[in-house]
Amino acid sequence: MIELQDFRTARRAISNHMRQTPVIKASNLNDLSGFAALNSIPEMYLKLENMQVTGSFKARGAMNAALALDEDKRTAGLCTASGGNHGMGVIYAARTLGVPVKIFLPTNTPKPKVEKLRVQGVDVALIGAVWDDANRAAMEHARESGMAYIHPFADPKVIAGQGTIALELLEQQPDLDTLVVAIGGGGLISGVATAARLLRPSIRVIGVEPTGAATLFESLKANEVVTLPSVNTAATSLAPRQSSALNVDLIGKNVDRIALVGDEEMKKAASWLWKELGISVELSAAAGIAAIMTDRLGVTDPGRVGVIICGTGTDGIQ
Repeated sequence: MIELQDFRTARRAISNHMRQTPVIKASNLNDLSGFAALNSIPEMYLKLENMQVTGSFKARGAMNAALALDEDKRTAGLCTASGGNHGMGVIYAARTLGVPVKIFLPTNTPKPKVEKLRVQGVDVALIGAVWDDANRAAMEHARESGMAYIHPFADPKVIAGQGTIALELLEQQPDLDTLVVAIGGGGLISGVATAARLLRPSIRVIGVEPTGAATLFESLKANEVVTLPSVNTAATSLAPRQSSALNVDLIGKNVDRIALVGDEEMKKAASWLWKELGISVELSAAAGIAAIMTDRLGVTDPGRVGVIICGTGTDGIQ
């Protein structure tokens, strides 16, 4: 079990290494085309994790997991498999601790993310068609090298780090009724939903996945970890074929429902964020906005809505 104290401990541990990202109210909007659902939402607030160090929320979990390692274990270095953002978080943690690092990426990682990692001057290996393939290679490398492997989502310390977002958000905007959170492997929503429910049992949490990578949607439907035969989405950071029992359990207990959105809907939402609010995001970070734009929350009265904008990028800039 992950308790409220775990999130508070994580917050203290990582606070000197993270930014408290801002929350803005999406108001005085000019372009409401395709936003009919906004009429049922009195207020919408955006938690800007695209402004976090390394450009995404992933630094929180990676840093918390790295700091929790025994000193002799971390000395050998850190390794992981990533769609890009978690890799940057692990690099940041390794540099903070002054230890070596190696990142495994699948070949479907967007080229800008690959270059972003490579310019850091660290060891980056492109292996496998999807994240799951790269992850097997990373785990094997950890066994052979003695490096500490940091899982991007199926690790209680990573989940506790990601859940610190909920602690901040509910201090910054304590009257939220609904949280909307993008889902990849499930680490972000596992942490945010669990922490939020421990603080506010009545709060509603809606997850959002791509239609081409509905990993958690299918797992919750089957009430077990499901491995998708394939994934088909440009939002590669939301596209593992399989999650884990830990994440499925936490999401099943703390998330009200999962909405599905298509790539074109996420692209439209990313463009809207840029043109309307000047927020530059990757495709996955627009998933929550896409669910709101297409009225997929599945809630008649969502009340005050908080949306986590989880990562920076240029997918909305045209």
